Amino acid sequence: MKKVLSIALALLMILGLAACAGNGNQAAAANEITLWTYPIGNWGDEATVTALTDAFTAETGIKVNVEYLTYADGDDKVNTALTAKAGPDLIMEGPERLVSNWGANGYMVNIADLFDDQDKAEINAAALAACFADANTAYEYPLVMTAHCMAVNMNAVKEAGAEANINTETHTWTTEQFLDTVNKLNEKFGDNIGAVFCNGQGGDQGTRALVNNLYGGTFTNAEHTAYTWDDAKNIKALKALYDLDGIDYDASIVGGDEIANFYNGIFKMAFCWNIAQQLNPNSAGTGAGLALNGDEIVFMAFPSEDGTAQLQGGIWGFGVFDNGDSAKIEASKKFIKYMCDSAHTVDAVRASNFFAARTAAEGTDLSTVWADNEVMNEYTKLMPMLGDYYQVTTNWASARTAWWNMLQKVGASDGSESAITAAVNEFCAQANGK
Repeated sequence: MKKVLSIALALLMILGLAACAGNGNQAAAANEITLWTYPIGNWGDEATVTALTDAFTAETGIKVNVEYLTYADGDDKVNTALTAKAGPDLIMEGPERLVSNWGANGYMVNIADLFDDQDKAEINAAALAACFADANTAYEYPLVMTAHCMAVNMNAVKEAGAEANINTETHTWTTEQFLDTVNKLNEKFGDNIGAVFCNGQGGDQGTRALVNNLYGGTFTNAEHTAYTWDDAKNIKALKALYDLDGIDYDASIVGGDEIANFYNGIFKMAFCWNIAQQLNPNSAGTGAGLALNGDEIVFMAFPSEDGTAQLQGGIWGFGVFDNGDSAKIEASKKFIKYMCDSAHTVDAVRASNFFAARTAAEGTDLSTVWADNEVMNEYTKLMPMLGDYYQVTTNWASARTAWWNMLQKVGASDGSESAITAAVNEFCAQANGK
């Protein structure tokens, strides 16, 4: 009997030890999460990200395994993983993927609970709105943002006698000042002042912002359920550009080609511009904000009738995939708050080479993140001009194709208001799936 009891007691002890070991493994698993990140600035650089995640691990005890995606095949990798129920715990990208794609298709965790009233007051309004699918559902927490703009060759502008139109302090101008500048540049240098490029979608944020801002048109409705570029204000802008000497609708180039022509002095202005170009305009070593021949490049908001621009931009942050593990979800939320809303946010923002999506984080002022970088600090002036982030609108991919096809048809038309209106109506209807 004693032998039987001894065996039974031993078995219980073994089972108890196994249970303890099992609990330990579960605890360890809960303290380990996986992040997949697209190459958003240096968030695509392993050394930079490792420094950030090591600091997070040291403070929280949560280990972060990172996989680095590319834009060439990143979407396919994520979609394949989600289909196999093997997605990461966290992902870093923009609302068009996290909110309008994976969130809308039921793969993401609603993280609206991470936004308190203070967060909502500190986060840029356009960035905040883009991260919410509706008033009570958020699939992304924003970290950084940027605004796309245009640029002018300031040396050429001065030679043409148009420098009074360029406000280098605010980087804003009116539609009237823009038109006058193009006319004076054309009189001085002839054609090829700039181009409405439309060989494909590359850089199309520039042509959309140019057309929408000139006379106050919109690209979509506020609900992001329909495309509205067929309004009279956009048609007026398209015709004004058609009639403007020195600006051509060019179906042979995309945004990257336009930038190259601008660097090389062929164009005197560019509509596809952002902080990356301003910081590193070329590979010739001439420095930030300089063309290949050394001419000064001044970045500008897009022109509008009253000088108040609504700029297109990029927004990047983190979302959590719903893998059914509540402990990993909570650990992922801790990671998000650590990177996006703490004293560590400064380091996370600087790693991106973009701009903070909020003014402060847990008492840390984020307005001076780039105070030590003259170009970045100056470019910060554009951030309050970030307009509606409409890239989350239904049928977005098809709409982008319809847009550049429409520009081609406008450029090939006789330029009459009726011809331009017909082209706009045709392709806007296509964007709306009609």
